[in-house]
Formats: sequence, structure tokens, C-alpha cells
Amino acid sequence: MRQKYLALAKQAIANGVNPKSADYLNFTKGGQPLVDAAFLAHGLVRSPKLWQALHKDEQDNVVKALQASRVIKPGYSNWLLFTAMVEAALLKYTGLGDEVRMDYAIRQHQAWYKGDGAYGDGPDFHWDYYNSYVIQPMLLDVVKTLMDAGKADKSLYETLLTRAQRYAMIQERLINPDGSFAAFGRSLAYRCGAFQLLAQVALQGNLPPELSPAQVRSALTAVMHRTMDSPGTFDGKGWLQIGLCGHQPGIGETYISTGSLYLCSVAFLPLGLPATDPFWASPATDWTSKKIWSGQDIKADHAIKG
Repeated sequence: MRQKYLALAKQAIANGVNPKSADYLNFTKGGQPLVDAAFLAHGLVRSPKLWQALHKDEQDNVVKALQASRVIKPGYSNWLLFTAMVEAALLKYTGLGDEVRMDYAIRQHQAWYKGDGAYGDGPDFHWDYYNSYVIQPMLLDVVKTLMDAGKADKSLYETLLTRAQRYAMIQERLINPDGSFAAFGRSLAYRCGAFQLLAQVALQGNLPPELSPAQVRSALTAVMHRTMDSPGTFDGKGWLQIGLCGHQPGIGETYISTGSLYLCSVAFLPLGLPATDPFWASPATDWTSKKIWSGQDIKADHAIKG
């Protein structure tokens, strides 16, 4: 299955960045292509194997496509990280990324940090899942890419990781005993993708001591079933439909399309771990809310400083 989907992903990318292909994607017109370019860049940063599967001319086309997205001006919000993520991919695979764009995004998000593991989406705080959809996963991986290139201090990454670990703990506690979670904020049509940060911290082996890999696996699995198993989740041809639990077009947004619904796939990031990893090998374990609401004794929760 991995080989099948690696081949499909490779061909999809090759077609999408080939100007001579009918599948060539828009990287320059409007604003949304910057978002799309950033998620493509993030996927490539996460998967060197996918990058290496591309032929040299296909890699060159990816680089040109990502560079073309520079004409789009990001909003003064989490969008700054879209430009930074594009540059991080260019830095990783060409050695040449615009450090000013990356540095500006990092500095602004440092300034927008609200405390206890949460960032504002711009100067204001929003009750939504954008700390997980975009902000913390991209911030971590942009800084990690810079650090690997000798262009960022380890202390910065460690600070961001400590905040991400706290947010991961909060995310795990948001998962109810039945796998549902509080449905607030925009972009709920990304379904279980709301837990990207928790999944990424698990993938990268950075779960805080309070969270066992097995309980995170159990919690994420419950969320996947709760958001993907309801009637109406897929249309007659097998494509995802707009909704969080079934087909709920009312929670759609102007920027939500059939393609963007597949951001739910980021909840599956731990599939990158080997079968021998404790995430998979350890027996299923109750997650925090399941422990609490079944009367089990747990340790008190506390905020972090800094």
C-alpha cells in the first residue's frame, strides 16, 4: 500500500507542477494557491523519500512552482507561515530559501504567543483549531529546517517544542470518551485534521511524559472513527463531503473545496512510525477524558510559563 500511494503521490505532484500537463496547478493567481503551495511544501519537508522519488526535471518544476507562489502577499496572520513553509522546503532541497520571509513569520508568531501553549492567529486570539491546522506544526518544522541548516539556534526550537508539547496535552484532553471534541471555530470540515499537532508530536517522538504513545494512538483512533464513519461522510463516488460528522454543508467556508477536505489526512501522520514503535506496539490505553469520566484517578493539570 505504501508503494502504491508513494507512486500515486509522485505522479500527482509531477503532473501538478508540469506547465505542459492538463493537471498543472495554479501557483500565482488569487490568494489560496499560497496555502496550497505551503501544504505541498510541508508534505515534501516531511517526506524526503517522496522528494527523492521525483525525477530531476520534476524536482526542478516543483522548485519553480514554489518560487512562483512568492508573488502572493500573505495576510497578517497564520498566513505568514505559508510563505515560511514554502521557503523552508526550498532551503531543504535547494539550499536557497528566503531567510527574511522565514524569520519574519517566526518573530511575529513569537510576538503573538498568548501563553500556556497557544498562539494568536495574528495579534488576536481565536477559539479555533488553527494552532493545530497550521501554526504549531509549520512553526516547528520551519525552525527545525533552519536549525538543520545551521541557521537557527537549538534553544529557539526547544522553546517552541515545549509550547507544542503543552498544546498537545491540551489537544489530548479535548478528545471526549466517545472520540468527539468541542466543535468551535472555523474550518471544522477538516475533521480529524484538527489534531495534526498531536499527531505530529507523536510522529516525531516528542510526546510529553504525561502522554503515553498508546493513549494517544487510542485517542486519535477514536477521533478518526467519530469523524469519518458517519453516513454521508463520502459521496457516491467515494469522495469526502463537507462536514465534521457526516454531510454538513452549512459548516463549509468560501475556501473549502473537495480537495481541501483531505487535510483530515494529517491526523494519520503516525503512520510514518515503524510497526515496532511503542505507538503501535503497546496495548490500547484509555486517554485522559476516558479515564476521568470513568472515575479513574489522574494527576492534576497545570499551565506552563514561557
